[in-house]
Order: sequence, then C-alpha cells, then structure tokens
Amino acid sequence: MGVVIEHIQNEYKISFPYKPYLVELIKTLPGRKFNHFDKSWSVPATSLDELKNFASRTGAVWGKIAEDLPGVAIPQEETELPDLQVDIPLRRELFPYQRSGVAYALQKKRLIIGDQPGLGKTAQAIATIEGAQAFPCLIICPSSLKINWKREIEQWTGKEAMILDDRTRLNFHFYYQAGLNQYFIVNYESLKKYFVEKIDKPKNAKLRLNHIHFKKVATGMFNSVVIDESHRVKSVSTQQTKFTKGICNGKDWILALTGTPVINKPKDLISQLGIIGRIPELFSYSQFVNRYCSGPREASNLKELNQVLNSHCFYRRDKSKVLKDLPAKVRQVIVCDIDTRKEYHDAMRDLEKYLQEYRGATDAQIIKAMRGKIMVEIGILKNISARGKIEAVREFIDDTTSSGEKLVVFAHLKEIIGKLKEAYPKAVTITGEDSTYQRQDAVDQFQNDPSCKLIICSTKAAGVGLTLTASSRVCFIELPWTYADCEQAEDRCHRIGQVDSVMCTYFLGDQTIDQKIYKLILEKKDIARQVTGSQEEIEENVVSQLIDLFNQGHEASKESKVFEVNNF
Repeated sequence: MGVVIEHIQNEYKISFPYKPYLVELIKTLPGRKFNHFDKSWSVPATSLDELKNFASRTGAVWGKIAEDLPGVAIPQEETELPDLQVDIPLRRELFPYQRSGVAYALQKKRLIIGDQPGLGKTAQAIATIEGAQAFPCLIICPSSLKINWKREIEQWTGKEAMILDDRTRLNFHFYYQAGLNQYFIVNYESLKKYFVEKIDKPKNAKLRLNHIHFKKVATGMFNSVVIDESHRVKSVSTQQTKFTKGICNGKDWILALTGTPVINKPKDLISQLGIIGRIPELFSYSQFVNRYCSGPREASNLKELNQVLNSHCFYRRDKSKVLKDLPAKVRQVIVCDIDTRKEYHDAMRDLEKYLQEYRGATDAQIIKAMRGKIMVEIGILKNISARGKIEAVREFIDDTTSSGEKLVVFAHLKEIIGKLKEAYPKAVTITGEDSTYQRQDAVDQFQNDPSCKLIICSTKAAGVGLTLTASSRVCFIELPWTYADCEQAEDRCHRIGQVDSVMCTYFLGDQTIDQKIYKLILEKKDIARQVTGSQEEIEENVVSQLIDLFNQGHEASKESKVFEVNNF
C-alpha cells in the first residue's frame, strides 16, 4: 500500500512497502525508530510538525485512529480531478467531466475508470490512448461489445480498428507495421487463441501465471491495453484473468473500465489492481487483505482505501455529480453481432427473391399482393434479428443492474419478453395481456421497491401514459417504426419527477435490417406527422421506404453505417 500514519498512544506509527527513497525521507524525522517485528517505523508525538511535512511529500494517508487529532487533514472520499491541459484531436467533443477523467488517466497511466454506466468510459479510454499516442492498443472486451468498440473508435478518431478473427490470427501485427491499424479488439474468450503459445501446467497442479507461455505479439507488440468490463477478471483463479494479467505485464498504459461498484467488496479489487500493476506497488496481497478485508463483511477501513485508490489509480463519478454537464437525454447505439446469422441470411434470400419478382411485376393486383408478402418478410427479418440480440442484451442488463441502477427494457415480440422474463424471474412486466390492475401494480413495484431493478415492457402496451421515473436508463431491443414511437417510450422515464439525465440505449444487429430502419427513423423524424391515419398506414409507409432502400441494390452484407447517434 502507500504510506499510512496512525496515532498510537504517545507516538505515530508509519507503515509502507519498502522503497529506498521513503526510508531516506523517514530518516530525516527526529526520534524515528524501526520496528523489526512488523517492519514499521515510529516517531514521537513531539515530531507532529515534521511528520505533517513528510506526509505531504509522500501522499500519506492518516489512519482512522488519527482522525480526531488537531491539525491533521483527513482525506475526503472524493478527489478533485485535474483539468485537461492538452489538445487531443478527436472528431467529437468530450463532456467537461470526461475531460477531467482523461486528464487523470494521462497522469496515472495504469488505472481503473469506474464511472457509473452511461457516463462514457469508452470515450474517455479512447481519448486517453489518443492523447498518450500509446499505440498499438489492444482492447479486451465482452464478445457482444466488439463491434461497438470498433464503431466508437472510428467515430471518435476516424481510425479503422481491427477485430481479431481467424483470417488475421497469424498476421494481424503486420497491419500495424503497415500503418493500417492502431487499435485491435479481442474478446475475453479468445485471448488464449490469439496470444497463448502453450500451457505447461503440471498434472494436478493449480494453473499459475508462470505455467503460461505467451506469444511475442502478446508481450512485445502492444504499448497499451484497455480492459472493458474489468470486473469480469476479478477472480484471480480463472484462466481469463491470468491471460489478461500476462498480456498486461510490463505495459506502460493499462486502462481497466468497470461501472460496477467494487469499493464495498475490497477483495474484488485485488485481481484488477494486480492486472494494472498496482499490487505490490501500493499493497502486498497480505497487507490489502489484513487492512481492508477484515470483519464480518470482509470490508474495513474503506474510507482510507478509497483515498489511497483515488490518489493513485482509481476514479468514479455517478450521474448526480456530473448532471450539470449532461443533456436531458443521451442516446446510445450498441451495434452487436447476432447469434441467428444463418437463419437471418436464409430469410434475407427469401426477401431478395420477392423483391426481384416485385420489381418485375406489372399487374396492380399482383404488385399489391406481393407487397403484402414483402411486409411479412421484413417482419420476419426484424424478429430474427431481435432473437439474435438476446445474449448481448442480457450482458447489458446484468452490468446495469449489478451497478445498482434500475432499467426499463422495451421489446415487441412476446417471445423476446418471455425469454427475458425467464432469465429474470424477479423482474416485473407490462404487456398487452396484463389487466389495468396488473400494470399499475408492476409500475408501483418498480417505482417504490428498491429491490425491483428491472421492468420488461411491451412497446405497444407501455409506450404511452406510464411513469417510470425510478429509472434513468431505457433499453430498446427492437425498434419501433417511427421516431415518435421512440420518443414516447423514452419519455416513460423522461417525465416530471426525473432528476437525472436519461440514457436511452438502442441495440442494433450488425448488418441487419435494424440498421436500415434506424437510419430511416433518423432521416424521417417527422414521418408520423407526414402520414395521417392509422398505425398500420404509418408502418406501411415505412415499409415502402424500406423497399426503396433494398431496391437501390444494397446487399445485406454491405449495410450502410448507422448515422451518428447525436443526429437522433
């Protein structure tokens, strides 16, 4: 750990990991003594003035026992982050609080960025790597977020990021050497495939880091590593944790991103601190456990731990602290791969067949009949894409609710709502099958019960009239047909009584009809006003424009990029 000072009877006890420069400094204190038993130092109470000077020079933390001493500055739980003094060329503007986070990261280099979900940890990490010019950079993230990381890097920097796959398994490093790519993205489950040469663990032995032999590209190629959702490597015993640690060893820049609070579960921090190289730099394992993992809750001296981390390698803000920097609504797009790809391609071929016949038809009755069939085929594509996003959405739900936040999820298909309800049996739901009494009961439970973190809503049944301001997070698995429908659903949270900025997250299947519909919604925000009549007429008008898009000759595998989320 760092330097800790405690007041015990008529003297001060000073503890720290051995570092020659600290020993030289402490030898300047009058009356100092070395305690061989616990390897600590002590100075008499008469040396308080000199000790304060020593503390200010070393960033020492005063232990709880010293809190009531006159003249001792007790560390606060929050540390003022610095201002960003350098100009980082980015294509988009950082919020002021994000600029402060980047400034801190540029100072510390190896740290945990613990901002609340929705505050833009991804943007801060990209800006830090750009500001440090710490290339090449490896992004380690959940599989469902690989495409989103690629998209975010391109939007913020204009640079092409590479997702590692079997085609580039043996030669991806050449792309950096050729100046084609500076960012490389891999999911946790593939670390062994791309970066491990062999494992020579003895039979019946526990896997240790020195059993793993890494490829040269893992140990020598990257100057920086970003570890997204780093709480996934909080267990020191898993293979993924050991692979991540081995890849990060010796790196100058390591950014671990997690929105899940860990300060009340100190043991969860041990692995993450080890990965960013802060154990044993700040703490030895035994010191950390003895000092911060004691008591029935295995949590002790948390204020001190918070200050030590804030001073060296950790920051976290929640929305209430940065609300002045945020707009009333923030929209986020997560583009994810679907696990129903083959089924989607088969359905796409059927649609293309009907489109070819539709374009060649001449009789008005035939065209009308075929057009109805095309609408059905488009609905099938939407359904297949929605089913293929379930796992990605579940990861998002888990990360959001585990951070203590409530979440409103909108879907259309009964099948999707049913699968989510099966996965989250404690969640409440609002569907078209619920009575008025059941709906109100679900709303009341979500609004008033702190333990009720998730409500799963049918877009049609819950898209208007309800108040769900207990949450400032809204997630869409399936897209409504119009911009107005999107806004109506978002406004279940963005209503009178909401004190937070509302984060609206849209999941789009990569290279699917989702992207076409989303693009169309952005281009035709006023479509609901342009078309009079029933919802069916509005939907038919949107489908007409979708047919026009398909008829322009775009293949399903060459989807156009989604418009910037800020255009929404």
